[in-house]
Amino acid sequence: MVSNVRAARSRLVERDVDASEVQVHDWGSYRPSREGDNLNNVGLVFFSDPDGNRWGVQQIPDSD
Repeated sequence: MVSNVRAARSRLVERDVDASEVQVHDWGSYRPSREGDNLNNVGLVFFSDPDGNRWGVQQIPDSD
């Protein structure tokens, strides 16, 4: 979980991780994010580790 999924994706890509574009979980499926989307709780990025395990990073807002 991260507070900014777009920034997290950028950091992954900077480290040569093949990360997906930011996706939005919308009505039971995923779609590419659009400019202006509120990504809190629904914005995700997916990638695989060297062993082939698939991982997801989800945007969850700070609880302040």
